[in-house]
Amino acid sequence: MIVTRKSAISGKTNSLDLPITEEQIVRFETGELIQRAFPQLSAEQREFILTGITPEEWKATFSDEDEDGSAY
Repeated sequence: MIVTRKSAISGKTNSLDLPITEEQIVRFETGELIQRAFPQLSAEQREFILTGITPEEWKATFSDEDEDGSAY
């Protein structure tokens, strides 16, 4: 299922094709914990559902390395 969210970091609209069902979305939206609603998803995929932040955007924003690859 294609899931579209607005990134909390950049404000950009991103979409990911995630292996989830409508039933799981309903369970999550009615209060079930995200880990229980979507047990098959990775932490990065669940983060995307919550915040719209893609794994690539997360790494670029929160990496401990400079652009040249050296650590801070």
